[in-house]
Amino acid sequence: MNWIILIVAGFFESGFAFCLGKMKEASGTEWYLWGAGFIACLALSMVLLAKAVQTIPIGTAYPVWTGIGAAGTVLMGIVFFHEPASFMRLFFITTLIASIIGLKLVSH
Repeated sequence: MNWIILIVAGFFESGFAFCLGKMKEASGTEWYLWGAGFIACLALSMVLLAKAVQTIPIGTAYPVWTGIGAAGTVLMGIVFFHEPASFMRLFFITTLIASIIGLKLVSH
């Protein structure tokens, strides 16, 4: 169950990066609403990470959490912010995801 919590925490990490990207494009009330989303996603991500590390070693949980957040943020950047989807970017995201899976497989 804590692995699912950790994965959700990683998604919320991508969520706060997404909100940060939207804040860059916003102004006025919209900026504050995206800022509230940023703070909510940040808080949820941290609370869920703290819950997950009660049974998952921190040396495994933290890299998995940041890896999910990083991969999700790059993919959201490509889809929503029209960032380049070059072969090398996709290659390294794939290796990052493979590393996350590897950490899951070798942790006890």
